[in-house]
Amino acid sequence: MNQPLFIIEAMKMETSVVAQISGTVDDVLVKEGQFVKAGELLAELK
Repeated sequence: MNQPLFIIEAMKMETSVVAQISGTVDDVLVKEGQFVKAGELLAELK
């Protein structure tokens, strides 16, 4: 829990996305450099 999963960059500002639950990353659904929208699923956790 509270482990960093991703760093999102927008307009040269970086924001860490942290795990809100305990578990392991099952699948990463985005690639480095890919544009994402607010609310978009980035990874699946087990």
